[in-house]
Amino acid sequence: MVADIGSGTGIFTQLLLGQGLKVFAIEPNDNMRNAAEAILVDYPNFTSVDAPAEATGLADKSVGLITAAQAFHWFNNAPTKTEFRRILKPAGRLALIWNKRKISHAFQQAYDAVLRTYVPEYGVVNHMNLSEADIAEFFAEGQMEVLHFDNSQQLSFSALLGRLKSSSYCPAEDSPQYPSLVAELAALFEQFSIDDVIDFQYDTELYLGPVAA
Repeated sequence: MVADIGSGTGIFTQLLLGQGLKVFAIEPNDNMRNAAEAILVDYPNFTSVDAPAEATGLADKSVGLITAAQAFHWFNNAPTKTEFRRILKPAGRLALIWNKRKISHAFQQAYDAVLRTYVPEYGVVNHMNLSEADIAEFFAEGQMEVLHFDNSQQLSFSALLGRLKSSSYCPAEDSPQYPSLVAELAALFEQFSIDDVIDFQYDTELYLGPVAA
């Protein structure tokens, strides 16, 4: 069994379910959890749980794998580590996954600059602010594996805007900065798109190992 912590709208949860795994999707945000439940209702191995990372409500030693995809930066704290140790089986593993935008690409540099200008919370909650040392503290000493995978998405403008709106730091549509943000995003898309799509490049990082004692 898998505990997908901070499961959000169920994007990664669905990938796990597609592998035939039994998944507990742990998500405290009502809107995100409700969206996941609507999408994943037909998966018999899906269980939705309204709970935070530090108090999942799962039984002791009940899961063999804990996953957190694009979520760990929200609950990097001691109570969460204690909870992970409690619910993991003795040979269980923790997998932390991020899609990190490849800032070496010109579009990504421009996109990042727009976010820093128009999104006040971006610099505070951006997962890229976590160092590898911060992450390693959650794993048993010397047992954290780090794996990298090239990943890309071909996005239309509506998909690019949807990606931004799905980010926790995106301002509300009725906020003063939202119209300017969308206008700048449209200008970037016009500048960098080819055949009406942007090649959105990622380095997918996977941190894997047992949880620290």
